[in-house]
Amino acid sequence: MALLEDDDAIRELLEQARVIAVLGIKAGERDDAHEVPRYMQGAGYRILPVNPKLERVLGEAVADRLAAIDTPFDLLNVFRAPHHLPDHIDEILALPHRPRAVWLQLGIRGDASAARLCAAGIDVVQDRCLMVEHRRLLGGSTA
Repeated sequence: MALLEDDDAIRELLEQARVIAVLGIKAGERDDAHEVPRYMQGAGYRILPVNPKLERVLGEAVADRLAAIDTPFDLLNVFRAPHHLPDHIDEILALPHRPRAVWLQLGIRGDASAARLCAAGIDVVQDRCLMVEHRRLLGGSTA
Protein backbone atom coordinates (compact mmCIF):
# COMPACT_ATOMS: atom_id res chain seq x y z
CA MET A 1 0.00 0.00 0.00
CA ALA A 2 1.40 3.41 0.86
CA LEU A 3 3.01 5.78 3.27
CA LEU A 4 0.12 8.08 4.19
CA GLU A 5 1.24 11.69 4.38
CA ASP A 6 -1.56 13.80 2.94
CA ASP A 7 -4.59 14.95 4.89
CA ASP A 8 -7.17 13.30 2.63
CA ALA A 9 -5.63 9.84 2.97
CA ILE A 10 -5.23 10.17 6.74
CA ARG A 11 -8.79 11.50 7.12
CA GLU A 12 -10.13 8.54 5.13
CA LEU A 13 -8.21 6.10 7.34
CA LEU A 14 -9.58 7.72 10.50
CA GLU A 15 -13.13 7.71 9.12
CA GLN A 16 -13.02 4.05 8.14
CA ALA A 17 -11.20 2.59 11.15
CA ARG A 18 -13.34 1.32 14.01
CA VAL A 19 -11.00 -0.87 16.08
CA ILE A 20 -7.53 0.27 17.16
CA ALA A 21 -4.94 -1.97 18.80
CA VAL A 22 -2.48 0.05 20.88
CA LEU A 23 0.98 -1.47 21.18
CA GLY A 24 2.80 -0.11 24.22
CA ILE A 25 -0.25 1.36 25.95
CA LYS A 26 0.41 2.60 29.49
CA ALA A 27 -1.75 2.88 32.59
CA GLY A 28 -0.51 6.29 33.80
CA GLU A 29 -3.11 8.90 32.95
CA ARG A 30 -0.44 11.51 32.16
CA ASP A 31 1.40 9.25 29.72
CA ASP A 32 0.78 9.96 26.04
CA ALA A 33 0.45 6.19 25.61
CA HIS A 34 -2.63 6.40 27.85
CA GLU A 35 -4.02 9.81 26.94
CA VAL A 36 -4.12 9.19 23.16
CA PRO A 37 -5.98 5.85 23.33
CA ARG A 38 -8.34 7.25 25.98
CA TYR A 39 -9.16 10.14 23.64
CA MET A 40 -9.69 7.76 20.71
CA GLN A 41 -11.94 5.55 22.86
CA GLY A 42 -13.97 8.65 23.76
CA ALA A 43 -14.23 9.47 20.05
CA GLY A 44 -15.99 6.13 19.48
CA TYR A 45 -13.19 3.76 18.54
CA ARG A 46 -12.78 0.38 20.25
CA ILE A 47 -9.36 0.13 21.85
CA LEU A 48 -7.50 -3.18 22.15
CA PRO A 49 -4.56 -2.58 24.51
CA VAL A 50 -1.27 -4.49 24.18
CA ASN A 51 1.38 -4.47 26.93
CA PRO A 52 2.86 -7.52 28.70
CA LYS A 53 3.13 -5.56 31.96
CA LEU A 54 -0.57 -4.66 32.33
CA GLU A 55 -3.78 -6.62 32.93
CA ARG A 56 -6.52 -4.02 32.34
CA VAL A 57 -6.56 -0.48 31.03
CA LEU A 58 -9.38 1.75 29.77
CA GLY A 59 -11.83 -0.95 30.87
CA GLU A 60 -10.32 -3.52 28.50
CA ALA A 61 -8.31 -6.68 29.12
CA VAL A 62 -4.73 -6.15 27.96
CA ALA A 63 -3.11 -8.61 25.55
CA ASP A 64 0.53 -9.44 26.25
CA ARG A 65 1.37 -9.43 22.51
CA LEU A 66 -0.35 -8.72 19.20
CA ALA A 67 -0.85 -12.40 18.39
CA ALA A 68 -2.93 -12.76 21.58
CA ILE A 69 -5.64 -10.44 20.22
CA ASP A 70 -8.60 -12.46 18.93
CA THR A 71 -10.48 -9.49 17.48
CA PRO A 72 -9.45 -8.18 14.05
CA PHE A 73 -8.39 -4.54 14.21
CA ASP A 74 -8.25 -1.87 11.53
CA LEU A 75 -5.38 0.22 12.85
CA LEU A 76 -2.34 -0.51 14.99
CA ASN A 77 -1.17 2.52 16.99
CA VAL A 78 2.47 2.04 18.06
CA PHE A 79 4.01 3.57 21.19
CA ARG A 80 7.37 1.77 21.04
CA ALA A 81 10.90 3.07 20.46
CA PRO A 82 12.10 2.84 16.86
CA HIS A 83 14.72 0.19 17.68
CA HIS A 84 11.86 -2.21 18.61
CA LEU A 85 10.10 -1.78 15.25
CA PRO A 86 11.80 -4.58 13.26
CA ASP A 87 10.65 -7.23 15.77
CA HIS A 88 7.15 -5.78 15.84
CA ILE A 89 6.99 -5.75 12.04
CA ASP A 90 7.70 -9.49 12.05
CA GLU A 91 4.88 -9.94 14.57
CA ILE A 92 2.47 -7.80 12.50
CA LEU A 93 3.24 -9.67 9.29
CA ALA A 94 2.61 -13.01 11.05
CA LEU A 95 -0.91 -12.02 12.15
CA PRO A 96 -3.78 -13.96 10.58
CA HIS A 97 -5.80 -10.71 10.31
CA ARG A 98 -3.45 -7.91 9.33
CA PRO A 99 -4.48 -4.32 10.08
CA ARG A 100 -5.25 -1.93 7.24
CA ALA A 101 -2.68 0.50 8.65
CA VAL A 102 0.05 0.96 11.24
CA TRP A 103 0.36 4.36 12.90
CA LEU A 104 3.75 5.23 14.42
CA GLN A 105 3.24 7.90 17.05
CA LEU A 106 4.93 11.29 17.11
CA GLY A 107 8.70 10.82 17.42
CA ILE A 108 8.62 7.28 16.02
CA ARG A 109 9.96 6.71 12.53
CA GLY A 110 11.34 3.61 10.87
CA ASP A 111 11.68 3.93 7.11
CA ALA A 112 12.84 0.34 6.56
CA SER A 113 10.04 -1.01 8.74
CA ALA A 114 7.50 1.20 6.97
CA ALA A 115 8.74 -0.05 3.59
CA ARG A 116 8.25 -3.68 4.71
CA LEU A 117 4.70 -2.94 5.84
CA CYS A 118 3.84 -1.09 2.63
CA ALA A 119 5.26 -3.95 0.54
CA ALA A 120 2.94 -6.30 2.47
CA GLY A 121 -0.10 -4.14 1.64
CA ILE A 122 -0.35 -2.25 4.94
CA ASP A 123 -0.58 1.55 4.95
CA VAL A 124 1.74 3.44 7.33
CA VAL A 125 1.64 6.80 9.07
CA GLN A 126 4.92 7.84 10.71
CA ASP A 127 5.91 10.43 13.29
CA ARG A 128 2.43 11.87 13.88
CA CYS A 129 0.18 11.96 16.92
CA LEU A 130 -3.07 10.07 16.31
CA MET A 131 -5.02 12.28 18.72
CA VAL A 132 -3.71 15.53 17.24
CA GLU A 133 -4.47 14.40 13.69
CA HIS A 134 -7.95 13.17 14.65
CA ARG A 135 -8.77 16.49 16.28
CA ARG A 136 -7.35 18.46 13.36
CA LEU A 137 -8.95 16.46 10.55
CA LEU A 138 -12.24 15.31 12.10
CA GLY A 139 -12.90 18.13 14.54
CA GLY A 140 -12.71 16.02 17.67
CA SER A 141 -12.94 17.38 21.18
CA THR A 142 -9.98 19.25 22.66
CA ALA A 143 -10.81 17.97 26.14
